[in-house]
Amino acid sequence: MQLMPFWGCMIPLKYPQMESAVRFTMEKLNVDLIDDNRLSCCPDPIYFKAGDKMKWLILAARNISIAEEKGLDLITMCSGCTATLCEVNHHLKEDASLKKEVNKKLKEIGREYKGTVEVRHLVTVLRDDIGLKKIRDSVKVPLEDVKVAIHYGCHLLKPSAIMKVEDPLTPTILAELIKATGAVPVDHKEYLMCCGKACKDVDISLNMTRAVFESVEESGADCLGLICPTCFDSFDIGQLRISRHFQKDFQIPVIYYFQLLALAQGATIEKVGIPYHKIMPKSFIEKLQPEPIMA
Repeated sequence: MQLMPFWGCMIPLKYPQMESAVRFTMEKLNVDLIDDNRLSCCPDPIYFKAGDKMKWLILAARNISIAEEKGLDLITMCSGCTATLCEVNHHLKEDASLKKEVNKKLKEIGREYKGTVEVRHLVTVLRDDIGLKKIRDSVKVPLEDVKVAIHYGCHLLKPSAIMKVEDPLTPTILAELIKATGAVPVDHKEYLMCCGKACKDVDISLNMTRAVFESVEESGADCLGLICPTCFDSFDIGQLRISRHFQKDFQIPVIYYFQLLALAQGATIEKVGIPYHKIMPKSFIEKLQPEPIMA
């Protein structure tokens, strides 16, 4: 299987351990990643879109047109990138006049959006194309003692008519994928809460983030598992902000799903950058990898 990855901005620039984890897991699943260094920022689905929607459409369409050249679906590792590229792809396929207007601008740089590929988050490829059985078969070191509280975030599931992943009110995809690593998905009451990143009001943002931490803490989970670098930023570094603002120290490890999968497939904690996380208690590292292994 060949996939064209869209890494976005935050993973290559701020969290390269996430890219390392994805590359490790895809190799174990016999997936070839066909990179293209012409891809740009998605761009941002909130502030950029609000500032200039037409430029937002044009830049996203340019990215999609690069995948169209190769005849490959564009696969994202960030929920925000997924939101932008899926929405633009949807609207341009549905609205011929809008597509014509966007292509008029793209023609100036020798590009054209055709609407011949899909945009998908990598977790949907795992579930729908690779399959849970193949994932389970790739696991060498099941994470049987690790309890993972799930965070879906805003953009993977909504708007459901565009994202087409599953029911946004009763999702199961992340629980299924976590089980495939041998880990235990843990329910908590705020598993559908926004991470708070998009809120310009600092107090609202911090209170939303704190609500998720309190929910995870009450659940008894060992860590918070997610699929978006922006959410990761809110929760990992966010715990330092919460500590200063509320004088409350949570110490909840936050981990990107593909790091969990890579560890279960035999990667070392160094290979997937676990030591670089801001909040990573030694006790949790020992639970993730109690014995040194080679990868």
